[in-house]
Amino acid sequence: MFNILAIMGKFGFDKKPSDILEDLALKHKTLRKQSGLTQSELAKRSGVSFGSIKRFELSGQISLESLLKLAQILNRINDFEMIFKPTESLKEIDKLFSDKTRI
Repeated sequence: MFNILAIMGKFGFDKKPSDILEDLALKHKTLRKQSGLTQSELAKRSGVSFGSIKRFELSGQISLESLLKLAQILNRINDFEMIFKPTESLKEIDKLFSDKTRI
């Protein structure tokens, strides 16, 4: 019998954090190789330890600061601009929390 939750996760429905970590690690590794960088070269250029890069590519585990350093070296730092971006304008959000609209 099929595990419908596993199938849905593979096709992008409600991905788990572990799925996203895995995807990020694979995308990073591919981008690093396309850039012609070894893990060691990337470590030297980014200031992120070789061990952290190796662990990230194997498990997806990395600190946010280190991930941002790697993204900067790989010219992908702007990809992070959309993370946690409000879907509504800040003016509309401020209006929701203003004292005038509270009961």
